[in-house]
Amino acid sequence: MPATLYGLKNCDSCRKATKWLIAEEVEYEFRDIREHGPDQDQVAQWVAELGAKVLNTRSTTWRQLSDADRVRAASDPVGLLVEHPTLIKRPVLVVGDKVMVGYDELAYAELLS
Repeated sequence: MPATLYGLKNCDSCRKATKWLIAEEVEYEFRDIREHGPDQDQVAQWVAELGAKVLNTRSTTWRQLSDADRVRAASDPVGLLVEHPTLIKRPVLVVGDKVMVGYDELAYAELLS
């Protein structure tokens, strides 16, 4: 089953994930979240499954948000993530109906098995 990797081209974790997928000969599609971000339904599914782990509060985008938007993160995380896709923790690996955020070789191997 082909995988989809959402991330940024210049993100170190995304590059590591890409190299791992290539080394393991996993068929995948890379989607840059700035150019082809996930739609509202996808983000809603990720938030429903993973909760707050999807929101990257260590990002530059987070630090630049207004206080009102930071408060909004609790009440409307999906809307905020769709509006500011760089707030999505990267990379996001989607395989079928399974999703995980961050890069972890062991977790990737388990997800893809």
